[in-house]
Amino acid sequence: MITEKSKQLFEKAKKFIPGGVNSPVRAFKAVGGNPLFISKADGPYIVDADGNRFIELINSWGPMVLGHNHPEVREAVIKAMENGTSFGAPTAMEVEIAELITTMVPSVEKIRMVNSGTEATMSAIRVARGYTGKDKFIKFEGNYHGHGDSFLIAAGSGAITMGNPDSPGVTKGTAMDTLLAPYNDLEKVRLLVEANKDEIAAIILEPVAGNMGCVLPEPGFLEGLRKICDEEGIVLIFDEVMTGFRLARGGAQEVMGVKPDLTTMGKIIGGGMPVGAYGGRKEIMEFVSPDGPVYQAGTLSGNPIAMAAGLAMLRHLHQNPAVYTQLEQTGNTLVNGIHASLDKLGLPYTTNHIGGMYSLFFTDKKVRDFADAQTCDTGLFGKYFKAMLDQGIYLAPSQYESLFLSTALEKEHLDQILEANEKALKSL
Repeated sequence: MITEKSKQLFEKAKKFIPGGVNSPVRAFKAVGGNPLFISKADGPYIVDADGNRFIELINSWGPMVLGHNHPEVREAVIKAMENGTSFGAPTAMEVEIAELITTMVPSVEKIRMVNSGTEATMSAIRVARGYTGKDKFIKFEGNYHGHGDSFLIAAGSGAITMGNPDSPGVTKGTAMDTLLAPYNDLEKVRLLVEANKDEIAAIILEPVAGNMGCVLPEPGFLEGLRKICDEEGIVLIFDEVMTGFRLARGGAQEVMGVKPDLTTMGKIIGGGMPVGAYGGRKEIMEFVSPDGPVYQAGTLSGNPIAMAAGLAMLRHLHQNPAVYTQLEQTGNTLVNGIHASLDKLGLPYTTNHIGGMYSLFFTDKKVRDFADAQTCDTGLFGKYFKAMLDQGIYLAPSQYESLFLSTALEKEHLDQILEANEKALKSL
């Protein structure tokens, strides 16, 4: 595989961009080697600057449920572009997409558009604090909610220990209001709530985690959080930036049957364009300016190009529920095939899967939280990643990222992925 153009671009990029990339995971540090610079994408494929074509299982980290460059989304963007790129004023499409989202996600009665998932989660925490009059919130180890200061907090030493900053630039004062619990551990949450009685504004989590690999909630976990929040007057926030409209029309909350008070969204509601949103119960959302005292604004919020792409995507998903059946079947085919190879080769690795998300973990442990995920052999994953790449399969360049499927994957693609998987596993 020739990668000279990508190598040249990376060397040039490092002169002008920190690390040569605009988001850390793109640097391939977790898997070794140099990143590939992508020039185009269509359906299940991406093509790099050197002309190498790959079947890829990232799908822009989730939003490309229908595959890359879907004609309905592409045509909506081109049509919107003819009218201008940004107005900084209300448009009819903002109203249409807001109405559609509230139809698809019953827990969302009102919604505010923003420009990224990070902006959505930051805003949701601020609104929860304003609504409750409390300062602290609980997040879970291994759950990623963007790069807002409050979320970049490492685990404390015990169940009721305050967090410590996980990045230079995050103040200790900010860290003091962030409490951490292990994912899927209700008892630790109860201890935190008891130790910080009447001080907790919100509990935020990924209802299905995607940033420590794909990790599902244990039976009763989400229901238990809902009960605690109801009893203690805490706002329950589901971060569905990855899972929203990917696992079902109503997101993970539809699949799991648990309603949050607030939901954060991103990616898919822009059809892959830069966008985010947060929404939820009417009485909470009415605390947002200009209705209420919690300030949040954005010149590009509800950008007409992003709204056009998102509206095309969501209309397709709303009108074609068979999309989710297809994603589930595709996921089953891949995961069952991976298991068959693992059994054949006598390898102890494990998988997690739901709908159009899955992960192969290089550990013999069941992965139900971040501590389990950290038992993975990341060096071995790096070798697996390289072996798959050499066979034309582009995976997320980190053991700790979920893979995302699309409806563009057909039987021939799945056969190629599984053949490459067995060869890659055998080479290890």
